[in-house]
Amino acid sequence: MNKNIRKKNIKDIVNKRIDIYQVAVYVSFLILTISIGNIIILKNSYYTELLQKKTSNVYEFATVPRGRIYDRNYNLLVDNKEVATIYYLKPNKITARKELDISKMVANILKVDYKKLTERMLKDYYLVENSKECNSLITNEEWDKYYDRKLNDNDIYYLKLSRITIEMLNKYSENDKEAAYIYYLMNNGYSYEEKIIKKDDLTDEELASIADNLEELSGIYIKYDWERVYPYGDVFRSILGNISKISKEDKDYYLDKGYSLNDIVGVSYLEKQYEDILKGTKGTYKIENDEIVTLSKGERGNDIVLTIDIKLQQEIEKILTNEIINMKKDPNTDLFNHIYVVIKDPQSGEILAMAGREVIKLNGNWNSYDVTPQVLTNPVTPGSIVKGASMLVGYNENAIKIGEYQVDECIKLYSKPKKCSWITLGRINDITAISQSSNVYQFKTAMKVAGLNYYYNANLTDTNGALEKYRKTFNEFGLGVKTGIDLPVDSIGNIGKSDAIDLLLNYTIGQYDTYTTMQISEYMSTLATGGTRYKPHLLKEIHAPDDKEKIGTLIYETEKEIASTVVTKEEYIKRVQLGFREATTTGLAVRYMGNAYKTAGKTGTSETFADTNGDGIIDTPTITNSFVGYYPYDNPKMSIAIIFPNIVSSDSSRRTYGNIRTTREIVNKFFELYG
Repeated sequence: MNKNIRKKNIKDIVNKRIDIYQVAVYVSFLILTISIGNIIILKNSYYTELLQKKTSNVYEFATVPRGRIYDRNYNLLVDNKEVATIYYLKPNKITARKELDISKMVANILKVDYKKLTERMLKDYYLVENSKECNSLITNEEWDKYYDRKLNDNDIYYLKLSRITIEMLNKYSENDKEAAYIYYLMNNGYSYEEKIIKKDDLTDEELASIADNLEELSGIYIKYDWERVYPYGDVFRSILGNISKISKEDKDYYLDKGYSLNDIVGVSYLEKQYEDILKGTKGTYKIENDEIVTLSKGERGNDIVLTIDIKLQQEIEKILTNEIINMKKDPNTDLFNHIYVVIKDPQSGEILAMAGREVIKLNGNWNSYDVTPQVLTNPVTPGSIVKGASMLVGYNENAIKIGEYQVDECIKLYSKPKKCSWITLGRINDITAISQSSNVYQFKTAMKVAGLNYYYNANLTDTNGALEKYRKTFNEFGLGVKTGIDLPVDSIGNIGKSDAIDLLLNYTIGQYDTYTTMQISEYMSTLATGGTRYKPHLLKEIHAPDDKEKIGTLIYETEKEIASTVVTKEEYIKRVQLGFREATTTGLAVRYMGNAYKTAGKTGTSETFADTNGDGIIDTPTITNSFVGYYPYDNPKMSIAIIFPNIVSSDSSRRTYGNIRTTREIVNKFFELYG
């Protein structure tokens, strides 16, 4: 009986092992199938290109000029500069010894920075130069194993490398090390690729000497590559973007699109966003009898025209640079260090100018730096500028009527501190509530939207979905949603998760969710148009390249695109517009719009917090000022959104007027340029 049990157990064990082996084989085949599928399907274009390159003698030149970038008035913002470069392309059947001789000749002609030369590179050079002598580094026993095929060429190579000592390498002079690094450059990467030997700081003497010795320098040649140049220097520079070699992270993406690993691509902002338009078409060549024969000429990429007015941009950056430093002289500005601004055509979505500046103290002096990308990425607490959208929710939900009066007085909810306006305004209507920026008018309206009956010290909890009603309208204005701007970065801001009654009230006066300056610009532009939000964009036109120094044929023009529409009655939005008009004529925004005519706008003051000691904790109360406006109010040609985060300490009774001065200067400059 025991024997039968043991036999059964053994049989079960064998069966289980067979099952395991079958699963293992199945998994192995599955992995193999996935790998083959990845090669055949996902990496097909890459391996096809690689095969063609290895089996064909037709190649692509390394670079061609990228398309130019212009502003809206066809002022050239980004151009290309021809740069002489020394290349090496490995000739057929060339020997390592010949390449070593060429590297020595090139080292005697060019001054090449060889700081990146490693010990391993120098050992490789030593092996080629002393190939026969290095055979003695292998023992007779090891050679016997090699002939018996117990060791292969690779094994012998690494044994030799391991036995080259520092003392053996110490014989090399600085010129020898330079030659060793050049030899490495000549052999690094695929054999069919062009290798850059020297690109920067080439002198006329070096170029002439290389040219005179090309017959002896087999595979070495001079070619002119291209670099970006910026006629307006650093103006709008951060948004124009940068170009660079393909990164490891993006390698697969670009290979799948037919790029070569040594291609230069746009890696940030506009250069990256419009890579497919700006990149050129590379020329092709083949090699016959060690000579390069051009098959097709390359063509630079298409040109793009931006919506930006570079002269307006230049002036705004100058104003921000001066004012952000001047404002640091005002009292209570210890934590103030940023200004953000966006100027837009509200009726088309075209961005006319956008800028951000940061001020930092170095060596006792204040210095201003460009942080324009933060206009798109750094959310701020908007404050009272959002009250136009809040008022519309009140109208839409029949919580208030046009012209309705309410008493501006401090309100008190159970277990909550009193909530008041900046001053007690008494009995006011909806227009005065906007122009004089009443908080209480919005608080009382919000409680009606929520279906709540307010009385002093009322214990109110359920908001009945009122916050979502507000957010829906705010979203239609472009607040709390991505703007859709044609750049690789676009933030939705920070959206609060709680709908508690006190947070609902805070939301209506811009003290809960936070938004970027670009989103706030969208809000202002939408109100200016009467409720239509046009998608913001920087691309105005695309033109074919022209060999002459002028703009080429127009091949594409961006049409304005509606991003959203505010769902409301025309009479309601006109009423809010009137409130914004009153704010700049008799209200709190009366001094902001400078010399512009028929203006409308709204100020904002929000309670914010800053990190005072760099520990990552936002812990010190401050005040953030903001302003939004547009003109002319009956047919707007511009809108402005400008933010001054942490402009003063919140416990200060004194304030700075730099925000008014800065805004006036910007509006006046626009008025001067556009009328």
